[in-house]
Amino acid sequence: QAMLEESGGGLVQAGDSLRLSCAISERTLSLYAAGWFRRAPGKEREFVATISGNGGDRYYTDSVKGRFTISRDNAKNTVFLRVISLKPEDTDIYYCAVRKYYTTSPYVTYEYWGQGTQVTVSS
Repeated sequence: QAMLEESGGGLVQAGDSLRLSCAISERTLSLYAAGWFRRAPGKEREFVATISGNGGDRYYTDSVKGRFTISRDNAKNTVFLRVISLKPEDTDIYYCAVRKYYTTSPYVTYEYWGQGTQVTVSS
């Protein structure tokens, strides 16, 4: 069983909103810092946002500020990424990942990854 499993992706229209979920099945990981990343075909993976284990700290890459919101429900072992005003350029595979310590650096190693969920935004 995968330790992290994303869901909530799909085909949407520009301007729509959606919420991605990342279910953490391993209880020992449920209070780890979590991050969301995305990758388009042929491109490198891009850091999107991160949240601390208790949800008190959040950080976003500049390009998504104002449209993306990361949150978590530790009682349900789930991390979310809410996206509003979707654009065609948001079309990517979205991945969640966890690491033991929270950091705002997008370059650190995350220890566990999900398989990703595809988001496709039509114009």
